[in-house]
Amino acid sequence: MSDEKLILAVPKGRILDELLPLLAACDIQPEADFFEKDSRKLRFETNHPDLDIIRVRAFDAATFTAFGAAHLGVAGNDVIEEFEYEGIYAPVDLGIGQCRLSVAMPKEEAAQDDPRRWSHIRVATKYPHLTRKHFAARGVQAECIKLSGAMELAPSMGLARRIVDLVSTGSTLKANGLVEVDKILDVSARLIVSRKALKTMPGQMQRWIDIFREGAGV
Repeated sequence: MSDEKLILAVPKGRILDELLPLLAACDIQPEADFFEKDSRKLRFETNHPDLDIIRVRAFDAATFTAFGAAHLGVAGNDVIEEFEYEGIYAPVDLGIGQCRLSVAMPKEEAAQDDPRRWSHIRVATKYPHLTRKHFAARGVQAECIKLSGAMELAPSMGLARRIVDLVSTGSTLKANGLVEVDKILDVSARLIVSRKALKTMPGQMQRWIDIFREGAGV
């Protein structure tokens, strides 16, 4: 970790748009390049001389924070629970990025299927740990095929009849002939903090935790 600046890791993608008003509420103003969609920069200065922002993939925000490369971060509780990093503390639910992690399958098959009779299933997902854990609690053995995207293609391509993925409106599932059959987890974005940073600089870290808590209105 740098002794000069704190690093805040924020996720690219859908959560970032919702995060921008929250950053403003916390009086964090990134440099102009941060708002340019085609910018190739990954690290940005802010109006706080002691705070920089790095923009990374959603899963990587948790990894950077857990291993001390970032002091603070924003990550969904889906990511937090998938990795179960011991180096992360998640003190604030930011109330953004709300969706759910669900099991889905082809509509025509779901109408003739009974999840209570499942014993061994194959699932395409980027959440193998959460998926296995969810089904193991029901006595179901889940064989997980790890995908990073295009999950909805898996059933039609014969890769797996079922998928586990994030669902917001359900429109993508519907467009691909899939329906939700089970919910694993309600998801929202959290402020995450490096436990190492919290231990070595408790005053600074608590100040930012309080700022984000106030900014999120919780």
